[in-house]
Order: sequence, then C-alpha cells, then structure tokens
Amino acid sequence: MNHDYQKDISGCGLTGLISKKRRRVSGSSIVKSLCLMNDRGNGLGAGYAAYGIYPDFKDFYAFHIMYDDAGVRFSAEEYLKNNYHIEKIEEIPTCPVKAIPISPLLMRYFVSPLKDRLVGDTRPDDFVVSTVMKVNSEIEGAYIFSSGKNMGAFKGVGNPCDIAEFFKIEEYEGWTWTAHTRFPTNTPGWWGGAHPFTLLDWSIVHNGEISSYGINKRYLEMYGYKLTLLTDTEVAAYMLDLLIRRHGLSISMACQALAAPFWKNIDSKETDEAEALTALRQIYGSALLNGPFSILFGHANGLVGINDRIKLRPLVAAAKDDVVYMASEESAIRAICPSPEKVWSPRAGEPVVVELEKK
Repeated sequence: MNHDYQKDISGCGLTGLISKKRRRVSGSSIVKSLCLMNDRGNGLGAGYAAYGIYPDFKDFYAFHIMYDDAGVRFSAEEYLKNNYHIEKIEEIPTCPVKAIPISPLLMRYFVSPLKDRLVGDTRPDDFVVSTVMKVNSEIEGAYIFSSGKNMGAFKGVGNPCDIAEFFKIEEYEGWTWTAHTRFPTNTPGWWGGAHPFTLLDWSIVHNGEISSYGINKRYLEMYGYKLTLLTDTEVAAYMLDLLIRRHGLSISMACQALAAPFWKNIDSKETDEAEALTALRQIYGSALLNGPFSILFGHANGLVGINDRIKLRPLVAAAKDDVVYMASEESAIRAICPSPEKVWSPRAGEPVVVELEKK
C-alpha cells in the first residue's frame, strides 16, 4: 500500500545558541539552523534576536521601532526627545527582498533616560518599560519591538531566509542568539506579531499555544503591563520581567511558576521542598502557563529553554565546547554543529538554564 508521507510539524520552529565564553558567533549560523526548519512555518512570521551586537553602544538602550508612516515617526520621536538623551538615530539596515515587497519604516535609537525623568525611586529599567507600554498602546502605528542593551530583535512577515536576507542578519555577531519561524493558528500574521517578543533584555521565542492567556493577561495588567500585540506569546515576555526583574525570583523558580509541577508531584517531594513549591503555586497561580509550549528565552546573562509539564511540544538540546544549542529539532542543531559532544531531550517542565561565564 502506498502512503504519502506527511510530517507532523506541531507548528512553529525555534532555535538558539549561546557561547558561555562570550565568543561572538556570526548570524549566518543561526540563519542556517532556522532555515532548515522552514516547513515548520507558513511564511507569516520569522525573526532573530542577538546579544553582544552593539559593543559601541553597550551602555544605551537600543530601541527598535516599527512605524506605519512618517507622521507616526514624528509623534514618537517627539516623545522620546522629551524623555531621553538620544545618542544616535538611524534606519535599521535592510536589503530589498522580492518576497517582502512592503514593510514598515524601521528605525533604531540608542537612548538613555533623562535624569530629571527618573523621579523618586524610579529605576531606568522601569522607565523604559513604561515607555514601551505607552508607545505601543497610545501612539497608533508605532511599535517598540526591541528595547534592551547591547542586543536587538529583527522580525517581520516572511520566511526565515527572507527575513534574514532583509535584515542582513549575517552581518551581525552575537554571543547569544534566538530565532523563530511562525505558523500562527489563532492570531494574525503581522510584523509586530512575529517572534521574538522582547522587553528590556528578555527575548522570547515560542512554539505552541498559551490557553491561559486571558488570566495571564489580567494578572499582568494589575502590574501595569499593557498587552496590545494580538498574540499569546506576549504574556511570556512580560511575565518573565515581572517575576525575575521586579519580584526577584531566580530563573529556576520563575520557570517553576510558569510550568509548575502537578500537585501529585509536589505531594511526593520532601516536606521542605513540597512546602516551597506549594507556596509558589499558591502565590503565582495566575502566572502558570497552560497549554502546549516550548520556549527559549535569552537575557543579558544567559539562555533558557523550557517546555510544558507533559512535553506537548518538542525541545532538543546539545553542547560542544563552550556552546550550548537548543532547537525544535536535532537536525537544526546538527546543521551548524555536526558532531556535538552531548545531545539530550529535556524532561517535561524541567528548564535548561545556561549562564555566561563571569568576565
């Protein structure tokens, strides 16, 4: 009997790598890895994020902003000039690509908050977050899609190879990379909805569906976050900022809040551990991400991979020398690291936490 082969792609593809020694890796490597998984997307979104790419401006926040038209740019820049010292303004370099005939106006700003705007105990990071929320929710047609230091996100509507060519990803070098090809199922395919999703130095790529989006969204809104980007992944980026940066949880503890153990597993733990996990679930019940997912998130000091509590979406990890790789498929890793020293499939709900070596 003759059967046609059909691959169960489970929607979306993600990949990432980190050099623990901060060796800057060419963007061509992550492009090769992601483009191997082209059939996991449908051309409605792809993107890349990298750390260590702006060494000459490493002390400034790098705002990447999309504008629907030049008039919107004027409004947003007036707001920025009133609140920030702007070290440099430039268009994000792009290359004409036949498959991407239309794109937003894409600008890049290296900025620092004006001292007189940091009133009371307002920290620079808090001020930047409030700026992102204000611009994205109140200035129609403007969207800050990257706002960290010495890092940047580059994303849009297109296939991985087209987006890479459009943004000239091969010309960047970074010690941590995350990348994503999108297969949207219940949210629109638009430039702002492509992954990675970022806030400050968090960059999130996600495969799956966050069915708890409603409760997660309402919980985040209690803390001033505004979710306007029409996709469930946005909650993961803001939740990490809330739990780790604002509430001071460790990365491992934040992961246990997002993908909390089942109650039956908590009950089987030793008393002290069971009590700690019980308290975490009770306090952060509204931060729990339900539904099938695998997530990679980069930050200034490392890279983390995690999937849901019963592993409904794939995640593979590998290591060679000082580099750790994570991806939806082992083939995407072997495309750029043919002979890894170690390959493993992380257990459900157990994060892979990789940190940069101390300078």
